[in-house]
Amino acid sequence: MPRRAAAHTGRRASVLAALAVTALSATGTPAAAATAAHLPATPADGRHTVNQAFVRAAGRFDVPRDLLAAVGYGETHLDGHTGQPSQANGYGVMHLASNPANRSLEKAAAITGEPLSRLRRDTAANILGGAAVLRSYADRLGLDGDERDDIDAWYPAVAQYSGTTGRAAARYADTVYAFLTHGFAATVPGGEQISVTARPVAPDKGTRSATVAPEKRTLSATVGRAPITPYPSALWVPADAHNFTVGRTAKIDKVIIHVTQGSYAGSIKWFQDPTAEVSAHYVVRSSDGQVTQTVRDSDTAYHAKEANASALGIEHEGYIDDPSWFTDTMYRASAALTSALCDKYGIPKDRTHIIGHSEAPGTDHTDPGRYWDWNRYMGFVEGDSSSGNGGSSTSGSSSDGLGFASYPLLQSGASGAQVTAVQQLLNTQGFAAGGADGSFGAATLSAVKAYQTSHALPAGGIVGPKTWTALLSAGSTPTLRQGDSGADVKRLQRSLTAALGTTVDAVGTFGPVTAEAVRTYQTRQGLAVTGIVSSNTWAALHAGR
Repeated sequence: MPRRAAAHTGRRASVLAALAVTALSATGTPAAAATAAHLPATPADGRHTVNQAFVRAAGRFDVPRDLLAAVGYGETHLDGHTGQPSQANGYGVMHLASNPANRSLEKAAAITGEPLSRLRRDTAANILGGAAVLRSYADRLGLDGDERDDIDAWYPAVAQYSGTTGRAAARYADTVYAFLTHGFAATVPGGEQISVTARPVAPDKGTRSATVAPEKRTLSATVGRAPITPYPSALWVPADAHNFTVGRTAKIDKVIIHVTQGSYAGSIKWFQDPTAEVSAHYVVRSSDGQVTQTVRDSDTAYHAKEANASALGIEHEGYIDDPSWFTDTMYRASAALTSALCDKYGIPKDRTHIIGHSEAPGTDHTDPGRYWDWNRYMGFVEGDSSSGNGGSSTSGSSSDGLGFASYPLLQSGASGAQVTAVQQLLNTQGFAAGGADGSFGAATLSAVKAYQTSHALPAGGIVGPKTWTALLSAGSTPTLRQGDSGADVKRLQRSLTAALGTTVDAVGTFGPVTAEAVRTYQTRQGLAVTGIVSSNTWAALHAGR
């Protein structure tokens, strides 16, 4: 991922100081701010654990502890990277940012009274600052004490924390709530484990979701500048026109793999900042492989200096020193994209033409780094679905069009094979989604909402993990155990993939991998952990849990 231009650094620092004062005078500070400034500092001997820091910050600012941890996990996997900034100039576990589009670092300093230097480097102070910023958004939204106790009421505040707007902000909030749905455990530097237990959530996206402002129309989003992509499920969020050049001066002959050194939403927002002077053609999310295109293939993104004119750049959410970001789902989704790009532009599928940023001419960067598994990635690009997966199969769509390595969030305007699958499932189950044409239009939206209402699911019309799980698991409830095979096993494997957010290959054979996935699901749902699928496990899947 390219660093921002050094020439702008000094000018930004002075602008940020003024903007911080303006923003705080306009938005106010949370009611807890008066006492927050007098909190004791983290003890010098380091006894203040990260778990304690989350509990103390949550209590001080009346933010749900698990929500605060889920936001931090989505931003950094709870690794503050010893105070080093992300590509968007964000710091610490909570990614407190200091750039013209997002001034959460300065906001945190004003509310807590902590110096900027401490917020950047001290984990406890950084978590406190993240809680303060979240609370300030809740206050602006008018959440009272009872509402603040309801984790579902925080959805629009979480969306604002992303530092972006519109669909990008909603996707950010959806991801945080997916972490709450599935639960997670992370080991932070020093060996301490931070965990969040899975629970049912139904985020309030009603009237308050309107407080998430629509995405600003950039110069690149002009009439006739729609994206052209061979990857149909990619979303389109255009970079600012200052961050790329229209057209190319050379033939496209390579794909360059990058790592964002930051979050998915933060990177997309950074490309929309007219002062960033960086961009990439695509960004891939870690948790579910969602792809967003930000620059047309036919235009020159600013991602690899001397190679820009002839290369397509793909950014991957995460940090080069933390392999936990490089999920199976991300590898598969990115490889499918790269394979499609190679087919479209006649690029050989080899390591001479698919390279890392560190291998590009004239670069001083090291991404994707030593943890990027090139053998696994190239195996997926070349069509070997078993790469790095112990011989299991199917990374893409199955012959019936329902099996995928991941089931991403889908909403109005989406298109592609996963939308076709949703339409097929809805129609089969008696909810008229219209023709299975792969276009998420009005008929599909109406059918999704009707289905969600009838199954007591959040009826927002967005197909997320709960809706996918219910749709894919629908049917009879036979008892299944290791050694079984057939269509019911394949149905189980698909629904587990949606529910867990981890690929359980739909091969139709109930082997050890499927048994472990069943046990994981049963543990998360508070069911008897047997590894055997009986009526209670099916009931949980049918309910979208």
